[in-house]
Amino acid sequence: MLTTARVTYTGGLRTEAQHLKSGQVIITDAPTDNQGKGEAFSPTDLAATSLASCILTIMGITAQRKEIDMTGATAEVTKVMGSDPRRIAKIEIHLIMPAKKYTDKEKKMLEAVAHHCPVGLSLSDKTEEVLTIHWS
Repeated sequence: MLTTARVTYTGGLRTEAQHLKSGQVIITDAPTDNQGKGEAFSPTDLAATSLASCILTIMGITAQRKEIDMTGATAEVTKVMGSDPRRIAKIEIHLIMPAKKYTDKEKKMLEAVAHHCPVGLSLSDKTEEVLTIHWS
């Protein structure tokens, strides 16, 4: 198995994560409500954002296979933290589909796969996931 990433603690509650295959780097910072500066994604921000990215990707795979153009779809992510223990309690995703003519069958198919992305299936059952798809 190949190593996916290398994460280095750089001090000041900040990390630098490098994707080893591509060399891409992501900086994380502790959030302001947990002793950090909030100058970059927090690790829990990335987890919530990963869910949205995964949903869009899995929908994109299906759309590409079915020759459906969903280019320009966006997701707005809201993360709600819980306490005792501190954890992601809720992730709300508002998915805004581009103004294109989707059939009811296409909408139903894309909505179905959206609920089966690997990130969502990997999250704790204690994390509430709310997905709303807005068809323009």
